Formats: sequence, structure tokens, C-alpha cells
Amino acid sequence: MTLTNWSGNHAFRARAVHAPSSLEELQEIVSTLPRVRVLGSRHSFTGIADSEELVTLERIASDIVVDREALTVTLGGAVRYDTLAQELERHGVALANLASLPHIAVAGAISTATHGSGERNGNLASSVAALEIATSGGEIVKVARGDRDFEGLVVGLGAVGAIVRITLDLLPSYEISQQVFTGLRWDRLLEHFDEVMASGYSVSVFSRWGAATEQVWVKRLSTEEPLDGQLFGAPAASVEMHPISGHDPVNCTPQLGRAGPWSERLPHFRIGFTPSSGAEIQSEYLVPRRHAQDAIEAVLRIGAELAPLLLVSELRTVAADRLWMSPQYAQDTLAVHFTWRPDQSAVERALVEVERALAPFGPRPHWGKLFVADAAAIAPRYERLGEFVALLDRLDPRGAFRNDWLTARLLGDGA
Repeated sequence: MTLTNWSGNHAFRARAVHAPSSLEELQEIVSTLPRVRVLGSRHSFTGIADSEELVTLERIASDIVVDREALTVTLGGAVRYDTLAQELERHGVALANLASLPHIAVAGAISTATHGSGERNGNLASSVAALEIATSGGEIVKVARGDRDFEGLVVGLGAVGAIVRITLDLLPSYEISQQVFTGLRWDRLLEHFDEVMASGYSVSVFSRWGAATEQVWVKRLSTEEPLDGQLFGAPAASVEMHPISGHDPVNCTPQLGRAGPWSERLPHFRIGFTPSSGAEIQSEYLVPRRHAQDAIEAVLRIGAELAPLLLVSELRTVAADRLWMSPQYAQDTLAVHFTWRPDQSAVERALVEVERALAPFGPRPHWGKLFVADAAAIAPRYERLGEFVALLDRLDPRGAFRNDWLTARLLGDGA
């Protein structure tokens, strides 16, 4: 049986998938195979995780250890956010943020700088306090915030080694309420963009680039007063909504202003909803926050061309960090996300137009989603890339964890 990613748009070329049951067995595998990558939840939409051979950490013990005094949690490399969130809630602690889908692997999410939303919320990698990585030399490298190399290793794109243990920062548990507002006009969004995006702890704007936005999801801390019945002229929904208009919201997290645990409001989809596949392709571009309105207007100008291929588009903001290969490195960002119908060739043609429209703003593509830009375009947008390559050369001198995708999309043939 052919192994594919979550959406089915990429078939892995690996001839074998290894499943070690111990750390020692993993070390033996990654130190002897010529080329290898770690397989997580397979939620990337490209060949970023592909290699001649793959390894999964699912059979290695992934104990989740909560330190309530230090407000940290340490977990194994195969743990997924849904499992982690439920365990944290049991201990009365929480993460600062979650992605839209909670069933993705923690190690994969931080390695690709996957994110949620929020003016003051960093991507998921920004909560990493320490890592343990099995390198291609068979060693376990341990690194913590403040150590040399830490900021280069966290968003490692799967190229530094196999992440076997992760320590994350925590908060005391908190509650969130969620409201959806419908039909916000584009002119009102652009005029009041800062206020809209600051109207909640986490805010997402959904559209298909038509005459108006379709939905604005506002997630507010329960300690804040709920918004009144409108958001800059957009009325609050009186029934629960799905981000894709017309779809059944049964698997979406509760709305209508009802407060609930962080883990049941920050994602758009319920923890119990774990899709085995998705008939879609995703793309996303991160542009500097200061260019947000101009970037939105640029996409609006080609919106009619994109609409027939779109299921939905989402706008979010993400706070800056200091992680070398993070799209948020040294800049607050606007995330322009696209969920496409599953037509690879048509999507790639559309992405040429999207990337052309966003080019004046120096977009950094989401590492785990489909884009067409190559290393020549992307590399100049990462000022710490040279240091990252030097780090790879030191920790993986034989290039066991590099692959064709990384060469084509970031490193170039000379790296």
C-alpha cells in the first residue's frame, strides 16, 4: 500500500518505515541509514518529511511529565496536541496556543513553525523550553533556551535529527469564549484591521475573497466581557458555524459565547474529531504585519481568479520570535492561508499568481504547506540561514536528514 500524507496529495517515496521501540534502537537506525526523515502525523502537504527511508517514534515511550511548580511539561517526540491538551487539563495547566487542528504531532508542528492566532501569541515553536535530539552520529543532543544553538534548532525543518523529548512552557489553565461574526465588509476590515485582530485572544477571518468576508471567529478570555451583537457592522451569528460556509459545524469547537476550557476553544475543531484524510490542499504565506492591509488588498485583486478553486481562506496574526528559521523571526506577521480543492496542478498554477501578488511584501511560506517558490526566492528572506546551514553541517555532517525538498526549497544545490 502506498503511504501518503494526510490529504493524499503527496505519496512518500520511502522504501521502508522503521518503528523502533527504544531510544537505543532509534539511535542505531539514524546513525546507520544513509538518508532518513522522521514521520509524524503526516499533516504536511509537500515532500518536506520524505526520504529514502523513514522512521516513526510511535512505539517509543512518550511519557508526559508535568511540572506544576516550574510550569513546564516534558513529552516524547510522537505525542500529539490532542493527547497533550487532555493531560494538561487534568493537571490544571495549559498551553498558550493551539493550531486549528489539534491532532497534529507536537514535534512536527514546532519543526515547521506551525501556529495558531493572536496579536501577542507566538507560533507553537515559541513555547519550546528544551529539546533532546537524536543526531545522525548516534548522539543525543540536549539544548535549552539560552544555550548556544537553541534558537537554530527549534524550527529545524526535520533536518537536524529526530526530536525525542520536548519541554514546553505552560500557563495555569484558563477558559475561552468564542463568537462568530458574519459578513464583515472588506472596507471595514481594512479600516479597522488593528482593532479587529485585537478584539480577542485569538482571531481568524474566513473568506473566499468575494464581496465581503464570510466569518470572523473571535476567541476571548473568559475574564473579558463578551463582545456585543456586532463587530464593526458584522452581526454575531445566532447558530454555530463551520469555517467553510454551508458545512455542518458538528465537529467544530463550541461558539455562541459559551466559555469553556482553552483546549476546547482555541482549535477550530474538536479534539475528538480526528480526520483520517482530508480532501484538500493547504498553502499559507506569512508577511510582515506592517504590510497586512496592502497584502490583503493585493490578494483581493486576484480573488475572482482564486475563488473557483478555494474551499476557504483564513487571515490570522502571529507574534514575532527569535527562532532562526521561523517565518516570524524578528517580525510580527499576517498569515494568509488557503484551503484549496484537491487539484494539485490547478493549485500550483494559482499559487504562481498568489506569490506574484504577495512578492512586494517578502512572503515567507509556511514550511509544511504547498508553495511553488524555490530556494533562490526563499533563502534571502532568512537572515540566519547561513548559521542554520553551519549548524546542520556540524550536527549532521553526512547530510542524513537532508532531502530533495529541503535542497529545492531552501538550501539550493550548493548547500
